[in-house]
Amino acid sequence: MATNKRTSTSYTTATRLTTTTATGTNHHTTSNPFASTSNNPFYTTAEYATTTSRPRTGRRSTGRPGTGRPSTARPRTGISTLGAEDQEIVCAISESRGISPTVGLAFVNLDTGEAVLSQINDRQTYVLTIHKLMVFNPTNILVVSTASSPKSKLFSIIEDNLQDIGSNLTLLDRRYWAETTGLEYIQQLAFAEDAEALKTAVSGNYYAICCFAAVLKYVELGMSRTFPFHSLRIKYEPSEGSMMIDLSTIRSLELVQNLHNAKSKDCLFGLLNETLTPMGGRLLRSNILQPLTNPDTLNTRWDALEELSTKEEMFFAVRTALKPFLDVDKTLTQLILIAVAPSIKETEQAVNNVIMLKQFVSLIKPVFESLTGARSTMLQDIRNLCASENVEAIQDLINKTINEDTTYATQPLDLRNQRTYAVKSGVNGLLDVARLTYKEAMTDALQHMTDLSEEHNLPLQRKFDNTRQFYLRLKAEELEQRDLPAVFINVYRKKDIIECQTLDLMKRNQKIADAHTEVLMMSDAAVQELVADVREHLSTLFKISEALAMLDLLAAFAQLITSSPGDYTRPSISETLALRAARHPIKEKIFASAKFIPNDVYATQQTRFQIITGCNMSGKSTYIRSVALLTVMAQIGSFVPASYAALPITRQLFARVSMDDSIEANVSTFAQEMRETAFILRSVGEGAMVIMDELGRGTSTRDGLGIAVAIAEALVESRGLVWFATHFRDLANIMAERSGVVNLHLAVDMSERDKMAMLYRIASGTVQEEHYGLKLARVVPLPADVVEHAEVVAGVLERVGERRKKRSLTIVKARRRKLLLNLKEHLVQAKGGRMEGEGLRTWLRELQGEFVVRMLALDEEARKAELGIESDDEEEEDGGGGAREATATATQRGGSVGGDGLEGDIYGHQRFREQAVMQSVEQLDGNGYGSQTGSRRSESVHG
Repeated sequence: MATNKRTSTSYTTATRLTTTTATGTNHHTTSNPFASTSNNPFYTTAEYATTTSRPRTGRRSTGRPGTGRPSTARPRTGISTLGAEDQEIVCAISESRGISPTVGLAFVNLDTGEAVLSQINDRQTYVLTIHKLMVFNPTNILVVSTASSPKSKLFSIIEDNLQDIGSNLTLLDRRYWAETTGLEYIQQLAFAEDAEALKTAVSGNYYAICCFAAVLKYVELGMSRTFPFHSLRIKYEPSEGSMMIDLSTIRSLELVQNLHNAKSKDCLFGLLNETLTPMGGRLLRSNILQPLTNPDTLNTRWDALEELSTKEEMFFAVRTALKPFLDVDKTLTQLILIAVAPSIKETEQAVNNVIMLKQFVSLIKPVFESLTGARSTMLQDIRNLCASENVEAIQDLINKTINEDTTYATQPLDLRNQRTYAVKSGVNGLLDVARLTYKEAMTDALQHMTDLSEEHNLPLQRKFDNTRQFYLRLKAEELEQRDLPAVFINVYRKKDIIECQTLDLMKRNQKIADAHTEVLMMSDAAVQELVADVREHLSTLFKISEALAMLDLLAAFAQLITSSPGDYTRPSISETLALRAARHPIKEKIFASAKFIPNDVYATQQTRFQIITGCNMSGKSTYIRSVALLTVMAQIGSFVPASYAALPITRQLFARVSMDDSIEANVSTFAQEMRETAFILRSVGEGAMVIMDELGRGTSTRDGLGIAVAIAEALVESRGLVWFATHFRDLANIMAERSGVVNLHLAVDMSERDKMAMLYRIASGTVQEEHYGLKLARVVPLPADVVEHAEVVAGVLERVGERRKKRSLTIVKARRRKLLLNLKEHLVQAKGGRMEGEGLRTWLRELQGEFVVRMLALDEEARKAELGIESDDEEEEDGGGGAREATATATQRGGSVGGDGLEGDIYGHQRFREQAVMQSVEQLDGNGYGSQTGSRRSESVHG
């Protein structure tokens, strides 16, 4: 087990944490209080060396808590396992201890300058907490150090999910989780107009506030970054208000990433992502992972989308206005982050940020104009935020300092020139002198490259990048069998391209770089003054950025529904799920050249559990997945691919559809299936939607059917909407009479011997086709002799099953006759016996009870025989063995809503048997058959 030891200095020793048995403890003393010696990138421990736990009250700190800086690189590169872009997000998490745990979370996104606080009343499995972490995908998760020894349940669950989330885990001393510190941070850092409302919103949410204190203290002391007063965009997200989707469902339904190719756009996010701005793309991903559950918000979005998609001129104007925007969130965040130790690189970036800010502000007016005539509430609100009076003050501040013709450029050389001439002339006399030096150095370098081309008679191309600055390029064929002159150095060959420099060119490059640095130093004071003035208006700018993200999201939906080959319709909210001509949105896109066959979907509480049977490749999985995907699309504010759509608000979405072994977790298909199903059964409730595909196929047929039936029974009782695709036709037969269960199947045309036509149409009832697996094997095709042999074996097994079934039913009939004859014999003996009065009545009641129990056991045995289930009690000749067990099982099966099912059948049988006994008593005729089993009772009667 890992341990921490404090040395004689003020520094802390960090040790390695692992998830396997430790083989030793590594100790290492470092001057960095956040350093870790962990070789495992998913685990670090950290403890602050400073004793300050209160937020600053004056100017920002100018010193570092240590000499180093912790690595903030996330263990993934490019695209994460959840399809998220790389962003630096720090999360702090803490919990209460109790039966119903309360979890506090605070996220700070250092790339977009946003902080989110949340407090969740979670379950023992912490499913809501893990879902929140999956959505935000933090690079670093901070946990109270006391939670690791001994490990709390939440700590262990986070450890188990670390690789899926793609985060580092950092332990933080308990003293940094202070409520008063968190409230003071809110007062100091939140936008001035939002501070009081925020404090009201988080009032009573102790754990969320403590997490906010911890995460900001870590950012300030551990990452050497600070925020100026009233510059941080803070919001509180309650645990309600969004659909809960677990990680397995996100992957199975391919919500944000294709299962087979992470870079493919064949997923729901890829389908919907017609956004033109980075802000819109981030908002879309967040919405897909946590769809809305507020009907008013959804109707507002649908109104705006309907207007955008029907007003063609407005739609094209909005798309044109949004296209030039850069990542506004990142630009604004860079303006509020204050570096502890400013460098020339940060000064250069500050000028870039001001240029990007100028471009952002200048692009707001076209958006305002594009929304002229908007009628929906949401579009009007966006237009009002983009009104000129909201940005005039910022525009004036920029125009006082920055040249009007300065624009952001993507090419390195153009951007450097824009930086050089960004600040207006006359602000600083030395700045003008530095610019003149820069201009002369640039002219000299350009002339030198022209002279080289003429001197050596080579068609040299001038190139520039940030690393080498100016360099020369020519094609190898231009040398015409001669060597490159010796004056050219740093030669780099790439296929048929040669890149090089000269010593004089490198000297001129250095002269240009020095002049550019001088310009930046002279510009820095004016730029920093401008940034400080703009910070007072950041609240408005962030609100405009959010409005642009929402407008981009709606415009992306409008682009999809207007360019799609099929019709999209506006959904409505109702208690009933009804879809007419619904289509799978991703499959429709992939197979655009073929006509996609739509299907209807209808589900209420009386048809809440729908069993889907059908041949292989008949479209069962596509059908049930389309229901889930359309639900997600509707609850993020999009229209859906159907001719009519009415859906209830879904608050939980679960899908168990994967059939892949989990190599990482070292579990088989069946074990993985059971693990995911167990999670669903623990979490599902009313208002949930569950998609189950081919459950129980990873084990033996009998065990798989038994497990599938048991899970189906539990899901029926949950009262959620369930679509259950299966090849177990017995499951459909067993569950057919349960309240809320309906059987459907995907139709197939098998009229021709060697042909199998998939109709892809949903129809009522259980699939009727026999041996469709053999038919498909012939179509694939398997070798003919193999298929023929398989058909022979299947036929033999089928005949054996039929004979067994008939034999079982015949045996049951014989046992019933024998039981009735025994009853008659006992009653005849009672009629002629000496028992009378109360004794006779007691004896008859016992006889009646025993008869009912045995007859019920035989009825259960007959039911199993009809279903082809082998009886475990066939060796009992009189049908009495296991009777009570059969009765208990039948009673348990009958516990359905509304009192129907087998329970009613049992009581009906009992009343019928009671009447039969009483009629037999009245109609005793003295004739009967002897029976050895009746000897004991005969003796008691005559005794």
